[in-house]
Amino acid sequence: MTRTDDRNKTDDTGPSGYAAARLHLLTEGARSGPPRRTALAELTDDWLTGLFTAAAPSAKGISLIAVGGYGRGELSPRSDLDLLLLHDGADPAAVAALADRLWYPVWDLGISLDHSVRTPAEARKTAGEDLKVQLGLLDARHLAGDLGLTAGLRTAILADWRNQAPKRLPELQELCAERAERHGELRFLLEPDLKEARGGLRDATALRAVAASWLADAPREGLADARRRLLDARDALHLVTGRATDRLALQEQDQVAAELGLLDADTLLRQVYEAARVISYAGDVTWREVNRVLRARAVRPRLRAMLGGGKPVAERSPLAEGVVEQEGEAVLARTARPERDPVLPLRAAAAAAQAALPLSPHAVRHMAATARPLPTPWPAEAREQLITLLGSGRPTVDVWEALEAGGLISRLLPDWERVRCRPQRNAVHLWTVDRHLIETAVRASALTRRVSRPDLLLVAALLHDIGKGWPGDHSVAGEIIAKDVAARLGFDRADVAVLATLVRHHLLLVETATRRDLDDPATVRAVADAVGSESTLELLHALTEADALATGPAAWSTWRGSLVTDLVRRVAAVLAGEHPDTEPETAAPTAEQERLAIEAHRTGGPVLALRAQAEPGPPEESAEAGEPLGVELLIAVPDQPGVLPALAGVLALHRLTVRTGGLRTLRLPDDVDDDGSVLLLDWRVAAEYGSLPQAARLRADLVRALDGSLDITSRLAERDAAYPRRRGRAAPPPRVTVAPAASRHATVIEVRAQDAPGLLFRIGSALEKTGLRVRSAHASTLGSNAVDAFYVTTGAGLPVPEVEATSMAKALEETLRA
Repeated sequence: MTRTDDRNKTDDTGPSGYAAARLHLLTEGARSGPPRRTALAELTDDWLTGLFTAAAPSAKGISLIAVGGYGRGELSPRSDLDLLLLHDGADPAAVAALADRLWYPVWDLGISLDHSVRTPAEARKTAGEDLKVQLGLLDARHLAGDLGLTAGLRTAILADWRNQAPKRLPELQELCAERAERHGELRFLLEPDLKEARGGLRDATALRAVAASWLADAPREGLADARRRLLDARDALHLVTGRATDRLALQEQDQVAAELGLLDADTLLRQVYEAARVISYAGDVTWREVNRVLRARAVRPRLRAMLGGGKPVAERSPLAEGVVEQEGEAVLARTARPERDPVLPLRAAAAAAQAALPLSPHAVRHMAATARPLPTPWPAEAREQLITLLGSGRPTVDVWEALEAGGLISRLLPDWERVRCRPQRNAVHLWTVDRHLIETAVRASALTRRVSRPDLLLVAALLHDIGKGWPGDHSVAGEIIAKDVAARLGFDRADVAVLATLVRHHLLLVETATRRDLDDPATVRAVADAVGSESTLELLHALTEADALATGPAAWSTWRGSLVTDLVRRVAAVLAGEHPDTEPETAAPTAEQERLAIEAHRTGGPVLALRAQAEPGPPEESAEAGEPLGVELLIAVPDQPGVLPALAGVLALHRLTVRTGGLRTLRLPDDVDDDGSVLLLDWRVAAEYGSLPQAARLRADLVRALDGSLDITSRLAERDAAYPRRRGRAAPPPRVTVAPAASRHATVIEVRAQDAPGLLFRIGSALEKTGLRVRSAHASTLGSNAVDAFYVTTGAGLPVPEVEATSMAKALEETLRA
């Protein structure tokens, strides 16, 4: 439909004609994106103009103005209309009557309306008091009535904005920062707010306002396209939901992707993240320039007085060959020749990061346009500069972003393109894949003193998840990519092999330490065989910690770190020539564990200790590392059937979430008369609601659960019926597998499932019904995911036959799916 056709429909039938034309425009497939937004704005313009003309044939001294997004001519399907009825002081009753004849037809159609009635003086006064009003008026557009009145207001508002820029722009920057704090960073959120989050449409509008001040301007490369992509996504979201929403919820992403003609929700998120990255970087550069100009304006009068009126010359301090510092940025020296110096981009980036300076966007653009590609393999200087950049700590992030904005990263590392802005649909991960890799390098830079080859640690940190851009196991794919990249970087064959091993096994230590029995010699031997050497083990230990710390708080803790350290100690002993079978089969119990075990044996019942506070991590560890995963619950109980489901059920009844947990058999000391054994459970739990229950109550309920007088199944069913859980995004189905060759003494059953109240109780009950004995258990919760491993044996203490174990795993999986 052309604009003339749209106008004719509204002219023929009034508001109902507008509604029909609007519906047709939003449902036809011929137009979408900017053409549809423009057509919808024009259609609305014609309708409102008709209403205004019919109500006020003589329009002298009064006008109708569109402001905000409507003023920019951008209307999404469910956007509200921002309108200003401007008058020069006409009869209040006549103005009010005109306003009613404009506003009520809009309301009658169910369209949201943000309206105001003001004189030019009132509009300027309100704008001076309310920054949001002033921002909306910067996009004021005449619709109907007295054009001169509208033009006068626009001129005055722009003049006020430019005159007040030194005061208003810092307010605008603070407003953007506060909004980012509330809504987060768009490009790292699984359910982002397309408008309010950092890098969203609000920030794009703020950049327009900065440009209108004539004080600074945003980098233009890709900015318009980024803004268009976010608007297109919001349009599709409005059409899919039928609501005026800006939050891209998980359950709607597939439909929005289909509306935009994209492959799937991940493709949609990547486009949204990429757009947000462009806008965020443009904002960083722009606000840096604004602050530089404002500082210069404040200092310049004093300098002129000191220098007798002459213009000061900007100081340039050398940072590296071809790189200098000027006005708080790393820029290219006047003698720099990127076309002759292919290492210059990496040298400039490394110098900027080492000096904790931003890398000038002008320098990045110049290098991107003129620098020659590096030869293959890279010269030694290029490799050294990359390692220097990666080892610079937190400043690496901003410098890497600058290189990304100029397209230099994908040119240096072509494989980066597949992980750039790739979402990670896992609540444990805070970042997209590419940002996680950089964050891991930042964390690894603090651990370089612990390893003999810090260069390999830093490069492994950069590459460890590079395989996530490919189908299949990302560790397997990453190993192949790491070999290729390392060879291109110029590492020799031995170093390439080490990097490939680190990438292939970057999850080995933490998964083994938290899900396997470290007292089983087969566990330690398997890790030793995979790692191969003590130097590689040293690197893998540091990479494991850096990776976990860069993932998020739920991925690392002092407790988890101690398990990994214990595993590394055992593996190092094997690699040094010791045989794992010569080590004791069980680790020596602590004094408290031994005390509880003896008391449980003598009383014949459970004994427990509940520590209200976990021990803090070492001072050198980060805040995340020292943060406890709940409180420590130690339980000793005479070895008997049903302990695991009984305890798990009691914890579920008391609304205690199991963060991590272990179960093992503890032999009693030699001076105890009986040769019996006690089960020792060392768990970390957290209260789902309110405070922790008293230890005495937990013990009493555990006693009842063990003697059968407490029907846990019925109690949990009653609670679930009374308080049904909210429906959300469908979780992946549970998976139960038998870990091959994980132990010579037991069969390892591994369960991965969505964490839920009573999950561990259901698993324990199902295992108990099989008649198998749980030799040890290792439970962990990462975000919303539970990953539990159970070492089970037959009644005779032997591993379960393979066929029987596979059948049991399948039955357990079906039970959990029910």
